[in-house]
Order: sequence, then C-alpha cells, then structure tokens
Amino acid sequence: MSENMPEPNEAAVLAWTRIMRARERLLAAIETDFKTAGMPPLAWYDVLWELARSQSGRLRPYEIEERTLLAQYNLSRLLDRLEGEGLVRREVFARDGRGRWVVITDAGRELRERMWAVYGRSIETHIGCKLAESEAKTIAGLLDRFL
Repeated sequence: MSENMPEPNEAAVLAWTRIMRARERLLAAIETDFKTAGMPPLAWYDVLWELARSQSGRLRPYEIEERTLLAQYNLSRLLDRLEGEGLVRREVFARDGRGRWVVITDAGRELRERMWAVYGRSIETHIGCKLAESEAKTIAGLLDRFL
C-alpha cells in the first residue's frame, strides 16, 4: 500500500473476511433450498421481485440492473430465459420506439410467490433462528453503513 494510505486493522480485515464467508455460505444454502424445492435460482426471484414491487409491474432493463446484483450481460440472458418461460414479456417503450419495458406476467407473479415460500423459510432457517430480533436489527444497522 502507499505510504499515505493506512493499513486496515486486524479487526477490519477479520470483519471483511467474515462478511464475505457468511455471504457465500448463506447464498449457497439458499440456492440449495431452491434447488431441493424444484425452484429456479435466486436471480430469477430477484428480477421477478423487483418487477412485482414496481408500481406498474414493469421496468427498463437498466433499472433492473441497478436494483439487482446482476451484470448487464447476465441480465440480458436471464431476461431471455424468463421471457421464454412466460414469466415476463418485453414491450416497446412508447417514447422512442427503440427501448423496451420488461413486464411481469401473471405467471411471473405466481412463481415469485411460490419462490417466496421457499425463500422466506430459508431466511428463517439460515439466519432468523440463529439471531434474536435485536441482534438481527443490530447487524442490519451496522451493514447499512456500507450501503
């Protein structure tokens, strides 16, 4: 590191390591729960959730990208798959005729609700039952500093 840049203290390095390990393990556990239940991956839920919670049930692809952790090239492929499954449809953006809306379908809403039943249980199993409510609030508050 540069002479002017301070080295992270041991506690900061430990916090970073634990955050990353916890993230990886929790995501893997949730993905396993989805797979065991015969559900698609978490990324599908994330996109369907963002569309379902938007006021009109539709977003531009860049808006979905901003609200999820998906890179643009991954999002394009995922949207193709979701459209192929009848979970979303693309509509021409009326103002310029070139852009597209991504619109959640009734089938997409239904799948998201079925996925939430699995996801909610996973969150409780892998996180909720291991923390008191006050501890969960404390962790969420601490992590807010990074968002």
